Amino acid sequence: MSGMPFTFEGKAEMMERALGSAGISILCQDARLSIFYAENLPPHFAALFAPGGSDAVLFGDAHGRYLTALKHKVLETGIPNNAEVEIDVDGERRTYELKIQRTGERGAHGLLSVMAEVTESRHREKVLKSLLRELSHRSKNLLAIIQGIATQTARNTLSLDSFLLKFRGRLQSLSNSQDLITDSSWRGAYLFELAEKQFAPYWPETAGSMPIYGINAHLTPNAAVHLGLALHELIVNSASFGAIAGGAASITLNCREAMINDRKAIEVAWAEVLHDQSEIHEFSDNSFGRTVLERVVPSSVNGKAELNLIPGRIEYRLTIPESEFEIFKRV
Repeated sequence: MSGMPFTFEGKAEMMERALGSAGISILCQDARLSIFYAENLPPHFAALFAPGGSDAVLFGDAHGRYLTALKHKVLETGIPNNAEVEIDVDGERRTYELKIQRTGERGAHGLLSVMAEVTESRHREKVLKSLLRELSHRSKNLLAIIQGIATQTARNTLSLDSFLLKFRGRLQSLSNSQDLITDSSWRGAYLFELAEKQFAPYWPETAGSMPIYGINAHLTPNAAVHLGLALHELIVNSASFGAIAGGAASITLNCREAMINDRKAIEVAWAEVLHDQSEIHEFSDNSFGRTVLERVVPSSVNGKAELNLIPGRIEYRLTIPESEFEIFKRV
């Protein structure tokens, strides 16, 4: 291969370009830790640099003391080390990583520090750690809910087959709610979408559109999970013994504004007309379904609930405080 050899100036220019494209800076220091050479420093460091300067001049007194101690150790042992410093630049916190190693011959040692900005990667790491902590917290809450469902279902069933049928249905309800929450990046779920998910496996095709009216509130993840469980109990009961089982679409689910202890709230109201107008439907006093509706769900959302079983009707009202929802749409 033929061609002109690089001059020293040409090599220096190419190295400078390479460092710039990689976002890397170089600091060279003598055994007294005086900086005698620097390349490709960011503007805020370049403005402070002068040959013979120190780490304290570039990074501030606190970081300077930390780096001085660390670099003396590298000089003494010859073992490379890394350091990170956070600097305020124009009101923004920026993080720099320094990879420090000893250079030169015995008796004439110095230090080479390769510096790169890692602000974005450290921010991503912090966000990821925060998300993982949140995921762990939510997973533990979900497991606690599942454990409660399993325990209460077992207490109120007399056979394994009955337990499995009810438990699987409740787990599927929980899964349907969780799908909506996950799709929204854990921000929650819209009430109408949540109700449609719970109705879908049981609503007769001949019954027309699902009977959901009023305010389409956006629920927190906690409210979405527990309202989903309440709707599941009402819908399964209706599909087993009530209006859906009788083939009639005489159910309405309505959400409207309300108050609870002088605080804004929404009331989610279920009204079901039974085929036999003289029938008084009976949830077993000890059934898990009734426990969910009257105790578990209202307690979990810091609200209140009322279940009324009157001749020919089943009525359920759940009041949810404003801390558990946002109002987006009225239909």
